[in-house]
Amino acid sequence: MSAEPLVLVVDDEPSMRKVLAGILKQENIACLAAAGGPEALDLLHRHDVSVVITDLRMPGMDGLALLARVHEIDPTIEVILITAYGTEDVAREALKRRASDYIRKPFDRDEILFAVRKAVARRAAPETAPPDEAAMIGRSQKMKRVFELIEKVAPTNSTVLVLGESGTGKELAARAIHAKSPRRDRPFVKVVCAALPETLLESELFGYEKGAFTGAVTAKPGRFELAEGGTVFLDEIGDLTPATQVKLLRILQDRQFERLGGTQTQTADVRVLAATHRDLEAFVREGKFREDLFYRINVVPISLPPLRDRMDDLPFLCEQLLGRYRQIHGKEGVRLDPKALERLAGYAWPGNVRELQNVLERLVVLSGGGVITAEETAACLPAGATAPAGGGLGSARAEAERHAIERALRETDGNRTRAAKLLGVSRRTLHNKLNEYGIE
Repeated sequence: MSAEPLVLVVDDEPSMRKVLAGILKQENIACLAAAGGPEALDLLHRHDVSVVITDLRMPGMDGLALLARVHEIDPTIEVILITAYGTEDVAREALKRRASDYIRKPFDRDEILFAVRKAVARRAAPETAPPDEAAMIGRSQKMKRVFELIEKVAPTNSTVLVLGESGTGKELAARAIHAKSPRRDRPFVKVVCAALPETLLESELFGYEKGAFTGAVTAKPGRFELAEGGTVFLDEIGDLTPATQVKLLRILQDRQFERLGGTQTQTADVRVLAATHRDLEAFVREGKFREDLFYRINVVPISLPPLRDRMDDLPFLCEQLLGRYRQIHGKEGVRLDPKALERLAGYAWPGNVRELQNVLERLVVLSGGGVITAEETAACLPAGATAPAGGGLGSARAEAERHAIERALRETDGNRTRAAKLLGVSRRTLHNKLNEYGIE
């Protein structure tokens, strides 16, 4: 995301667009405005938008339809829905479709700014990329063990802690557990604990009462209420503050909580799944994570192996991913030379399957439609990842990236969204690369 977030306001009523834009501009938040879905999509293709605020009821394309289209363009864009129909059913449907928030009409300035600040904080979190299904593909013994554990624990109501590095598929494992559980028809609500500061996270989890803080103009349920009967997935739980850890412990012990600013105790019929890339046992020893909470969430641990520890899955993963990218980019003849596969096998893959996916799509895009060579593969890996024959790997990779970006922009007539898809990267990554290489 760019240093200064850009917000897109979408509403068919000119007065509402004017009000929302005015609120944002008073806080020096850059914004664009659109009268409906088609105009909004055009702006999204041409600008690096961080947050979309859209009305729910609009002619032609309503807010939920626009939400789906926005996430097709860039799944990391945060979408806030505004509705006069502020029921919890509407909220659950919005969250089910991965809206970041919803606001009831009438609203005031502080409430809008509060929602925008939460959305900006979420998008700035390091782990905003959506999970890729390839992360859960595997035939190795380690992955078979993961699949067996998921099958065993899914029908129960036990709390599960999913452990693993970034890009190993922790969210996919949690979603698989929910999908195979008796709660499958109820909500699956994800909360990224690392994305929000303590005050915002508490209101996100437990909701708040009217007047609990500036911006709380109406009472609002939190994620635990909206997930009633379903599953709450706490991603990066190792980043919870001590105060929030105490409140979470109470929910796990008693299934009870209070909204922020409230006194009425509520119950939560939810299953809790958690994930982290951190060493929680070390955090417990260092006093950074409550020992009693650790034992509450670590009822059934599932450890996802990094790609470097299951390299016997690499040929199968490459086969599956290349098949996908051949079809997407219309290059049915593309295949990996055995030496190219050796190059891939010689790399440690710190970004795991997510990184492998990115590299393979780039190779398909850059290929002439035939065999991908070891030299082409080396140029798409980080400098020093494999031993180059004659040096200069870093500059070769940069030159390959520049040519690929320029060619993608030419082929898409300068449309950044389509160019990013062609390159197999996010719009945000493309935006950063354009700045890095000075490409207009």
